[in-house]
Amino acid sequence: MDFDIRIGQFRVGMLESVVVKSSVESLADTATITLPGTEYNRALKVEDRIKEGDAVCIRFGYDQELPIEFEGYVESISTDDGSIRIKCEDEIYRFRKDLADTVLSNVTLQELLEHVLRELGGFTLSCDYDFRYDKFTIYQATGFDVLKKVQEETRANIYLKGTTLHVHPQYAEIGRKVVYDFSMNVEKSDLKYKDARQRKFLVVVEGTDKAGKTVKVMKGTPGGDKLSIKIPGVSDVQTLEKRAEEELKIRAYSGYEGNFTTWLIPRIEPTDAAELRDRDYPYKNGTYYSITVETTFASSGGSRKITIGKRIG
Repeated sequence: MDFDIRIGQFRVGMLESVVVKSSVESLADTATITLPGTEYNRALKVEDRIKEGDAVCIRFGYDQELPIEFEGYVESISTDDGSIRIKCEDEIYRFRKDLADTVLSNVTLQELLEHVLRELGGFTLSCDYDFRYDKFTIYQATGFDVLKKVQEETRANIYLKGTTLHVHPQYAEIGRKVVYDFSMNVEKSDLKYKDARQRKFLVVVEGTDKAGKTVKVMKGTPGGDKLSIKIPGVSDVQTLEKRAEEELKIRAYSGYEGNFTTWLIPRIEPTDAAELRDRDYPYKNGTYYSITVETTFASSGGSRKITIGKRIG
């Protein structure tokens, strides 16, 4: 096992651990680098060498095969329990910039985000999510605040790859397939198998029109567990139906839910398809959408904790 971690102009020489977390459900990929508080019985003065906003590049792996696991910026530095923790964010760090107050009327999600990116500068957009706001107000908000609100109201997958902001319906973008066999390369499993017949849901989405009148749509199985969602400023029926469908996607299916832990190889990223094979229960075999990957690297070893979403194959 080996690592190459660079922060600003410096290369990390001693390391306790590093944890990298990426998810299509989180706006930011994050990394936490933990360093020993002392070196040769002398306290490390990290603040003299690195600072908030410094660029970060993290590589680790086996036998000098060190793929890039994270790129971003130092978000904060803290000292706890004799260790130094450096918290980092990906390019979302640059979204924490104040935007000019404005009100956008009858605006699509793509138009809204293009407006935000023009103010921030340096980003491109990949958006195929069809969603329309009657009115969207930006008041004393950062680019990050806008993305967070959009994510909460649309249930879209919103994430950055480099300097491209991706906004897609759930499960719309599927990466490469990665195979996991419970008898070979799965270290730990916290998965539960559930039948779709036991997963009945009724989603109710309420919006409001310009006159303040409630516009309501329902999707799912009558009599199922009821989920209510309210989206002020949206009255377009197709948009509300889209939101209900996105909620049902993550709930109503036969298959596993939960997470499992494997080693650093094979490598997997959010949006990749995780094929799970179980020789003892072949009827449970299937392919699942990878939602979140939390990778840990330390002297004790390396592992990836993979949280899966809906069965897609």
